[in-house]
Amino acid sequence: MAVMNTIDLTGVSAESWADAARQAIKEASRTIRQISKLDVVSTSAIVEDGVIAEYHTEVRLFFRVEER
Repeated sequence: MAVMNTIDLTGVSAESWADAARQAIKEASRTIRQISKLDVVSTSAIVEDGVIAEYHTEVRLFFRVEER
């Protein structure tokens, strides 16, 4: 029987909310194996001088707990 674990992360991008989500999973996959699902929890942005300077996407990653 599989057991899943989750972690919440916030990705940051100067391009888009989608790219921010990609950055979060890219960084997480460097140390977490068997990531199988991503949920977008929320999006937000940092605004400077009336324009979006940074896109933030909070994601929840799901990954399988490794069996011994």
